[in-house]
Amino acid sequence: MSLEPRVCVVGSANLDLVARTERIPSPGETVLGYAYFEAAGGKGLNQAVAAARSGAAVAFVAAVGSDTAADSLVDIAEADGISTASIKRVPGPTGRAMITVGDDGQNSIVVIPGANGLVDPAHVQVHGPTVARAQVVLAQLEVPITAVIAAFEVARAVGATTVLNPAPAVELPDELLALVDLLIPNEHEAERMGGVDRLRRLGIHTVIVTEGRRGCRVFDASGERRVEAFAVEVVDTTGAGDSFCGALCARLAAGDAIDAALTGANAAGALATTVVGAVPSIPHSAAISDLIRLDGRGAPPT
Repeated sequence: MSLEPRVCVVGSANLDLVARTERIPSPGETVLGYAYFEAAGGKGLNQAVAAARSGAAVAFVAAVGSDTAADSLVDIAEADGISTASIKRVPGPTGRAMITVGDDGQNSIVVIPGANGLVDPAHVQVHGPTVARAQVVLAQLEVPITAVIAAFEVARAVGATTVLNPAPAVELPDELLALVDLLIPNEHEAERMGGVDRLRRLGIHTVIVTEGRRGCRVFDASGERRVEAFAVEVVDTTGAGDSFCGALCARLAAGDAIDAALTGANAAGALATTVVGAVPSIPHSAAISDLIRLDGRGAPPT
């Protein structure tokens, strides 16, 4: 396999426990579900798979537990060609996510970190050479912030692009934001972080606010602009944002300009909503290219 382009993902790996129901229950309400299944997930693993299926050589810095879920998640990562040498095994449970999906495609998610909470700066530093070989380093917030800071410090030292998907939304220290080149919040996360103007003043070069069916808005040195979404029949939105992030980083690592990379990322995110589940829904590059052509936007750069 070619070593170009290279993406390193620092993040979580979970076993997703998914229930399908007509609608997501309100607080205090019980509803009957009609289907249940288990699948690989976790924002880190989802984004690593998305980057790999979009053509990148991917390394994954993560942690799994001592249960059967750990073996399953590592096997799934390896099946997509992801390097798992930086995944450590720790005593205790692998992370879990409890997901309810309604018939409108919307979802409600509770994440139990498990082993993900043990991804620490020491683990990142042990695998610093792996991080340093990447052109793009991507992280989220389902592992400790201290580990993300450590990874981004390594990335900055070698001139790699740092990309943060600030989910789940938590208070972020300026120390972390100062290390971010490209930030990908959704509109609610952006508001919680004080708005795009504040984020840009902190020195973040590019902020991409994802807005679901409306596509995304880009804020960078060229100003503000929108990249339109792709119209598809939505079945389940689980994993759509992660597909967007992973595909975007793969294209940036391949040298695409930001707007071209975003077209591919929007296509990946849209396709992910047409299949139930997280990892099972993440599209491959051929499907992304086909959707872009069918939509009339032309073929994505190679």
